[in-house]
Amino acid sequence: MERRACTPREGWAARLEARGFPLHTPKGPYWDESACWAFTGREIDVLERATGELHRLTLDAVEHAISSGRWWERLRIPPALAPAIRASWEACDGQGAPSLYGRMDLAWNGEGPPKLLEYNADTPTALIEAAVVQWDWLGDVAPDLDQWNSLHERLVAGWKDLAPWLGEGPVHFASGGEPEDVLTATYLQDTAAQAGLATAFVQMADVGWDGARFVDLEERPIVTCFKLYPWEWMAREAFGAHLPRAATTWIEPPWKLLVSNKAFLALLWERNPGHPNLLPASLGEPGLGMRSWARKPVFGREGNDVTLVRDGATVAQGPAGGYGEEGYVFQALYEWGEAFGGRAPVLGSWLVQGEPAGLGIREGDGPITDDASRFVPHLIDG
Repeated sequence: MERRACTPREGWAARLEARGFPLHTPKGPYWDESACWAFTGREIDVLERATGELHRLTLDAVEHAISSGRWWERLRIPPALAPAIRASWEACDGQGAPSLYGRMDLAWNGEGPPKLLEYNADTPTALIEAAVVQWDWLGDVAPDLDQWNSLHERLVAGWKDLAPWLGEGPVHFASGGEPEDVLTATYLQDTAAQAGLATAFVQMADVGWDGARFVDLEERPIVTCFKLYPWEWMAREAFGAHLPRAATTWIEPPWKLLVSNKAFLALLWERNPGHPNLLPASLGEPGLGMRSWARKPVFGREGNDVTLVRDGATVAQGPAGGYGEEGYVFQALYEWGEAFGGRAPVLGSWLVQGEPAGLGIREGDGPITDDASRFVPHLIDG
């Protein structure tokens, strides 16, 4: 695993825009092809196995949380959503309502086992750059090499697999107003259309309630909806009171709320203490003998309000985002060492229908990944 300097392609910005990715420089350089990360095939195998193992641990922990009921409060689950979460987990003959995708953020410096930083299981973004943009980059700069990336094909196939389970009418795609969210939702809408599904787009703010069901601006029933909007936010919306009794099929399903909040890291560690792919984690205070830790808001996003402490001294703080009302989880600090010149590349390991499917890498100038961190492509060489 090494970071290599690269020469950006001539006209790279226009190339990205032609592929439907205009957000290459929203607040400064985001897409960065002046470098790439190179892995060997063996290293990709290590990441793929770790991702599969962590997904197995995740499903076990969800089952434990729901069957025991002991973690509902500790996971800060809005009480109104508890019935929907339980029903979605018990759906499909106890196999759980289907999930389309998710992204595990892993820390790894190429030595020892990869460690889970968090599981973006409900509303992961940085998808089109991982699935499409970096694949095009590889074809231009290193067509004889490979990349861990079957995302686009698996997403299209995933919609085909889900089709018999979905209700009649178009699959609605809904998001908030942030450009990245809209782009991700419309990209996934395109993959569904390539799978032969009828689709429609609606802003989350325009979702209505007609007294019996959710509807879009044209009064069409929202029977199935992919929503790029966090479950905890949906519970606070004006329509949130209707969520438990609406017949809408949601993707991602309500049980993903258990996984997507940071308190789940403490549950994973409690269920699997000492597991090689986990970092020690505790709720409320830095327990488990920690001297160095990351303090993360339970429902935080994009590195906001994260604090890193090493040997009792604060070494980094993320942007202020107003998170933390629900409390914090303390996770043992991962040390990348000096191998990458002080960089802390976060390896976004993607899953489609629960299967490892590809890699996207974010890196910043400091140890906390936030919305200004750059996306750097990767390749397999060796």
